[in-house]
Amino acid sequence: MLVAADKFKGSLTAVQVAERVTVGLRRAVPGVEVESLPVADGGDGTVAAAVAAGFERREVRVTGPRGEELTAAYAFREADGTAVVEMAEASGLQHLPPGVFEPLTSTTYGSGELLRAALDAGARTIVFGVGGSATTDGGAGMLAALGARFLDADGKPVGPGGGGLRDLATADLSGLDTRLAAAGAGGVDLILASDVDNPLTGPVGAPAVYGPQKGASAEDVATLDAALAHYASILDPASGRTGLADTPGAGAAGGIGYGALAALGARFRPGIEVMLDVLGFAPALERATLVITGEGSLDEQTLHGKAPAGVAAAARARGVEVVAVCGRLALPAEALGRAGIRRAYALSALEPDPQRSMAEAGPLLEQVAEQIGRDFLR
Repeated sequence: MLVAADKFKGSLTAVQVAERVTVGLRRAVPGVEVESLPVADGGDGTVAAAVAAGFERREVRVTGPRGEELTAAYAFREADGTAVVEMAEASGLQHLPPGVFEPLTSTTYGSGELLRAALDAGARTIVFGVGGSATTDGGAGMLAALGARFLDADGKPVGPGGGGLRDLATADLSGLDTRLAAAGAGGVDLILASDVDNPLTGPVGAPAVYGPQKGASAEDVATLDAALAHYASILDPASGRTGLADTPGAGAAGGIGYGALAALGARFRPGIEVMLDVLGFAPALERATLVITGEGSLDEQTLHGKAPAGVAAAARARGVEVVAVCGRLALPAEALGRAGIRRAYALSALEPDPQRSMAEAGPLLEQVAEQIGRDFLR
């Protein structure tokens, strides 16, 4: 049995999900062989999944989204020089006080500091997981931490966040860290891992779609959209890479995807695909007779690049059956089947009250896993 599930956000980490499922399976079938491979799709929890797979957790002091100092972590595998950097560790919504949002001024500077720490550790490949951000600055803060300069008409640095980009006159990339060359050009291979394929701006761009989640009013969204469009018009010629603002992934994490693609030569890959590669999913799958995946809510978003869909697609390609566990199920059986998931087990079927279901997610998940054991292992 291979347990390859994502976190149940707000209830259980991916590691805890695997632990609880294992307990339930062995309650139904004592001695059953269970292998755990917690997964993530590039968003929050990505570093934890890498650490669970054997990477070393490394901590560093960085700048938070509001300019405060905080401790963030990245994962490193010294054997092959692979680092997993999660931008939410430095620039995520979890670092904002409850109810406090700063959509115009939140910065990704700390994400750049995390990338620099991975470079200093000797990373040759960096998987840059982006998601869960508090920011909409197009990655300008990240690039500034790596040596870029963003100046106004008077030659002074523009203010932090997407709002400051309204005053941008010059993007000076001459001081950018030379280790971040494009893949194949002798530098570090930077892989942008995300489940978001939005462009930078426009009706489905980063400010319009994700800005309100970060506290942006309608006026803020308009301001940020115009500022990021202006930013791209200046960064494109400075970097020599044009048209990337409209490519898939550019709008990821408040536009940090665009900054990484345009200025750092990153290459975009769906987050779950690259993470399955990094975590060693293929060899684990060869040993499995049944895969259990899942996340907190199985819904329409799951089908668009989330971890369970990626796990199911990979397993189906190898002819291995997949079932899913979740807190809440909002997909019909037909949609699950098309995704390669034979059956889904929801905690809400045992405890319909959402608050109680989240509070008691661990014991409920053990009960669900016990039922899976009875249904598939006896």
